[in-house]
Amino acid sequence: MARKKISLREFQESLVQRLTSARAGQTARALLGVQAGRDYWLLDLADSGEIVPLPPLTSVPLTRPWFCGMANIRGTLYSVVDFSAFQGGEATPQNADSRLLIVGSRFGINSALLVNRTLGLRNVEQMAPRAAEIDPRPWVGEQYVDTQNNVWKRLKLKNLLGQPDFLEIGLQ
Repeated sequence: MARKKISLREFQESLVQRLTSARAGQTARALLGVQAGRDYWLLDLADSGEIVPLPPLTSVPLTRPWFCGMANIRGTLYSVVDFSAFQGGEATPQNADSRLLIVGSRFGINSALLVNRTLGLRNVEQMAPRAAEIDPRPWVGEQYVDTQNNVWKRLKLKNLLGQPDFLEIGLQ
């Protein structure tokens, strides 16, 4: 157990260092990588607020299956959406690798996305652009392929948060 805390601390310290470098212009195209279901996603650092290990969730009755419930993170309540399940994929396992990606405060919404795991910062300049297939989901942006042939999709968080389906969590 102590080993995970040390590696999480090292990850956070590394992330802070990279964030500082990115703000200084040293890493022009560094994006945060996460895995949700079988998909790999890239997010602008400005869009993401914080990444936290999965805390206990309080379920909310009469909500859609992809709505996981509410999380109390340092005294602030966040609604938690299983990002993979929201898109029609498999439910995200709630285990030690799962993470909550808290939406940046600049959006004015207390929401978090449940993802399988975080994958650190990724430089899209080291990836090949992929011809984007027509995707009806407005939160899917540019696509890239890394050296292991993994397809990475750019998450347009503002577009996701503006979707009526994302905001309407009640059963119909």
